Amino acid sequence: MQAPDVVRARRAAMEVASELGLAAVDARVLHNSNKLALRMLPCDVLARVAFAGLEEFEAEVEIGRRLAQVMGPAARLEPRVEPRVYERHGFAVTLWTYYEPLRQELLPADYAKALERLHAGMAKVNATVPHFSDRVAEAQQLVASPSLTPELEDPDRELLGSTLRSQRREISERSSIEQLLHGEPHAGNLLNTKSGPRFIDLETCCRGPVEFDLAHVPEEVSECYSGANRELLRACRLLVLAMVAAWRWGLDDQFPNGKRAGQELLGALRAGPPWPPLDVVTRRTRGL
Repeated sequence: MQAPDVVRARRAAMEVASELGLAAVDARVLHNSNKLALRMLPCDVLARVAFAGLEEFEAEVEIGRRLAQVMGPAARLEPRVEPRVYERHGFAVTLWTYYEPLRQELLPADYAKALERLHAGMAKVNATVPHFSDRVAEAQQLVASPSLTPELEDPDRELLGSTLRSQRREISERSSIEQLLHGEPHAGNLLNTKSGPRFIDLETCCRGPVEFDLAHVPEEVSECYSGANRELLRACRLLVLAMVAAWRWGLDDQFPNGKRAGQELLGALRAGPPWPPLDVVTRRTRGL
C-alpha cells in the first residue's frame, strides 16, 4: 500500500479493534505489500488489512476457523472477537492471534513435518477455493496483455506464455489426487513460535496436488516430505517460477524489489533445467 493508504488502513484497524473492546493505541506495520499486516498494541493482536471487497479474506477466515477445529498448524483467529471480516472506511480487516517468532530457524525436517500436518488437516476441510489452474490463468492473462505488463519484452512474454501453457497441461495430466492447499507455503508464510510452527496468510488457498505447495519450499524441505511425486514436483516448480515472474511484471505489483525479482526469475527460466526452487531465486534478489 502507498503511504497515505497505510495511514488510513492503520486508523481503520485501530477503530475496529477499539470498538470490539480490544485496547489498540498503536499499530505497528509488520508487512506491507498489496495488504497490510499490523501488530496492534497493547492488546497484542495481528490485524490483516486490505481494500474492501476482497473475497479471499472471507475464505481465509472460514479456512482458519476450520483448521483450528482439526488442530492444523496454522495461525488462529483472535479468540476474543467474532471470527469474521470487519469493514471500516473502505478497508477490510481481520483479526488474528499474534505469535512472537522464535529466533532459531526451523530445521528442514521440521518444516516438512509441519507442512505434512497442514496438508493432513486441510484434507479434512471442505472449502470453496480456486483451483490452482485458476491462478495460472490469472498469470496467463497478465502475460497476454501488454497493457497489464507493459515492461515485459516480447521474447520474455513468449517464454512465460509457453511455459505457463505447457506446465499447466503437464501437471493436469500427471496429477490425480488433489486437495485443499495453502497455495504459498514458503518460509515467509511460516512462523517458528513457542507453540510450534504456524502457517500464516491463508488467503492464497487453492485446490491441487500437494506438489504445487512443495514447489514453494526449499529443496531440502521437499526432500523430507514423504510421498511426493518427484516428476510432478519438477513440473510444479517450473510452473511456479513462471507464475511468480508474471506477477512481478504486473503493472500494479507492489512487491518490494519486484522488477529485480522478475529479472531473476526470467533468468532462471532462460537458464533451463534443473529448475531452482523459488527460495533460491528470492535469495538472489536480496543479494544473499
